[in-house]
Amino acid sequence: MKQYIDAQKAFFLTQTTKDVSFRINELNRLAKLLKDNEEVLNKAILDDFKKSAFENYLTELAFVQHDIKEAKRNLHRWARRQKVKTNVANFPAKSYIIPEPLGTVLVIGAWNYPYQLSISPAVAAIAAGNTVIIKPSEMPSETARVMAELINNAFDPKILKVIEGGVKETTELLKQDFDKIFFTGSTTVGKIVYKAAAEKLIPVTLELGGKSPAIITKDANLKMAAKRLIWAKFLNSGQTCIAPDYILIHKSKEQEFLKYAVAEIEKAKYAFDNDNYVQIINEKNFDRLAAMLDTSKTHYGGETNRAERYIAPTLLTAISWEHPSMQEEIFGPILPVLTFSEIDEVFTNVRKFDKPLSLYVFTSSSKTKNRVLNELSFGGGAVNEAVMHVSNPHLPFGGVGTSGIGSYHGKAGFDCFTHYKSIIDKPTWIELPIKFSPYSKTKLTWLRRLFKLQ
Repeated sequence: MKQYIDAQKAFFLTQTTKDVSFRINELNRLAKLLKDNEEVLNKAILDDFKKSAFENYLTELAFVQHDIKEAKRNLHRWARRQKVKTNVANFPAKSYIIPEPLGTVLVIGAWNYPYQLSISPAVAAIAAGNTVIIKPSEMPSETARVMAELINNAFDPKILKVIEGGVKETTELLKQDFDKIFFTGSTTVGKIVYKAAAEKLIPVTLELGGKSPAIITKDANLKMAAKRLIWAKFLNSGQTCIAPDYILIHKSKEQEFLKYAVAEIEKAKYAFDNDNYVQIINEKNFDRLAAMLDTSKTHYGGETNRAERYIAPTLLTAISWEHPSMQEEIFGPILPVLTFSEIDEVFTNVRKFDKPLSLYVFTSSSKTKNRVLNELSFGGGAVNEAVMHVSNPHLPFGGVGTSGIGSYHGKAGFDCFTHYKSIIDKPTWIELPIKFSPYSKTKLTWLRRLFKLQ
């Protein structure tokens, strides 16, 4: 590992990656690699947890290709030296900001969207001019193997390298001298990554998770809310960091919403054979989720098959805040529905948890919408929609508090892997004497005047 990292650091010092044309060539190489090997990528993810070619494109490959396209379209502008104003105290001079890559970065990917969450951060890092080590999750073993095989055969390891492995390999990587670490995964592991990085003062971006609520007020369009929330929740069998984790709905609208929600589930016909449902990633997560199920609280679904790692889309009702499903992020196809009588209850109960990665509010009231958006802290979210904010490259994606540190996507992704170097550029033909000794009352008077002008 150290040899690969040292080689990347040495290559970075050649200044080659600072050439925007070089970066675009590498992004083109990656785009072509993914396009030419789409069938191979499809087969690997199908083998790992039965994700269909349609959903692999919708939730993984299309995201990466769009990130590449967005970076190529804007890279010359993003990487350009930026002129800024010069204040009176520095007259006469020019001031500008130079975007420069950080160096060699480590991207630790997550298992739930193994291509997108490993490769998209790498796209941003390459676009910013860095060299990259990718450590994909070992849990979907075929996707990790295929990513390593394809990328390592297509790229110079001094520029981009995939290193496979589990906890042992990740631990060893975290001992190395990277210039940036980007991690996507659980808050528990995020703390381990953050602690290791702190020992070397390595900057870190953490994309974590949390219990993301969906709030439905009594004036919401319930049919549309059900349509959008059911799709968002059961996409990838609920194994999505920004999936609605639980619903808070006005008690007068609960039964009507449940009727629409059940209709949407039945209309979708979620099943492996219908190419719209995936397996739970492994037996450990299956058992964790199965322990949350409660037949006395199951409004719909609840069927399981451990051999197939299958849990049916499930709606839980009449549950308390102490129910097992409300004690941790669910990360599976189980959707608790809780009720409220007054909107103030929503604020009290949401604040019982750490700040979530996402929050969704369904309402037709501007007053309610603005109050939710202004008074509750969360990474990002949507009004009368769910999950889709992640698809807009103009919206930085990231968490707050225990749901994450930093953001990426689009220009925010470029910024994530860039240092902005601030420069004052002064001529030598003149120098005002006011800042130099000996000091005087006259100079102090002029100094006060100058600061008032700034």
